[in-house]
Amino acid sequence: MQERFSRTGLLFGEEAMERLWNSRVAVFGVGGVGGAVVEGLARSGIGNLELIDMDTVEMTNINRQLVAMESTLGRYKVDAAAEHIRDISPETKVTARRCFFLPETSGDFDFSSYDYVVDAIDNVSGKIEIVMCAQQAGVPVISAMGAGKLLDPTALRAADIYETSTCPLARVMRRELKKRGVKKLRVVYSQELPHTDYTTAEQTHAGRMVPASNAFVPTAMGFIIAGEVVKALANRTSANSDKK
Repeated sequence: MQERFSRTGLLFGEEAMERLWNSRVAVFGVGGVGGAVVEGLARSGIGNLELIDMDTVEMTNINRQLVAMESTLGRYKVDAAAEHIRDISPETKVTARRCFFLPETSGDFDFSSYDYVVDAIDNVSGKIEIVMCAQQAGVPVISAMGAGKLLDPTALRAADIYETSTCPLARVMRRELKKRGVKKLRVVYSQELPHTDYTTAEQTHAGRMVPASNAFVPTAMGFIIAGEVVKALANRTSANSDKK
């Protein structure tokens, strides 16, 4: 066991840490939620990470995204995240993919090569496609629900999508997944009602609404998701057991 992960090993044991190191996790979206997921996975000893995101770091990301700093402005988020991971754990293998995941690009990804999939994007059609591709490949998947316009990180919960309430994004996902015959999906969502933005004008970016956000809710959601992934992989009898 590597010394840098020894404190985590005290909780899980050496065999589990070996499983984590041999696991491959794909994180779709490296923003406020996804960046925290990546941080939590890297510091927990996941040995192989694939990061998928096309966005670059902007000034407005600094309030909540761990990858966003003065030194990373203008860089691709996946590149900045990969460099950060190497500073945490030089031996961790990181694949940085500068691209968006969309239904029409899903064929570019081999979901069967992953041991766990994290959906941290905000495009509904893309989220649904990630879930469908992962489940068709027999790979565990967890999906982030809405983290914008929220103030209370203690209202976050991990649950099945059909047990969620309050979250507008979860409502849409429930409806669309039910249409497609999806029986279950692990998600992290908030039981807090979204707050109204304190602005007199609608703010948009790249033709879409920009929701209010903060440092603590998206980050907390990301670490909860990372915990769900790490606990699941550590408790498996082999890194690929759910695929068989």
